Amino acid sequence: MTRTLAKRQHAVKLKRTAAGDAFSVLATLVLRLNGRLVAAGDALTAPAGQTSARWMVLGSIKSESRSVAHIARVLCLTRQSVQRVADLLEADGLAEYEENPNHLRAKLLKITEQGLAALGVIQSAQRVWANDVGGRIGETDLKQASAVLERVFDVLEKTPPGRGRAK
Repeated sequence: MTRTLAKRQHAVKLKRTAAGDAFSVLATLVLRLNGRLVAAGDALTAPAGQTSARWMVLGSIKSESRSVAHIARVLCLTRQSVQRVADLLEADGLAEYEENPNHLRAKLLKITEQGLAALGVIQSAQRVWANDVGGRIGETDLKQASAVLERVFDVLEKTPPGRGRAK
């Protein structure tokens, strides 16, 4: 048996710990939650003629112009996917590119007045929805869940798949 095959065989025999099972359940729930949140976001953004993806990019440039690469890093998305959305926002007049004093080629994406207006419509609808959902769950539980998810995010940032410790 080759060394690589032996490693794979060991991985197959390795059982998940109770903590590993709990993390897997959490990951599955978060992925399902993501689907629900994207669908809700699309419903909230539809009256403004937008999508969740466009909302995310507009929201990330509301207070300051940013490069597409910076937006992608903050949103944990690929640069290419953000570039596609940024180009669509620019074509629709919701954002515009401007020179970047720190980089010759990477332009900054800036929200326009039309983009601010669309974002305002979306944010108004989101406030009503967030107040309703938040009220049903409760501030204390939501803060606790947020703290746990922040810890999970931090650990995942430092531990990509394949770099975990086998036990």
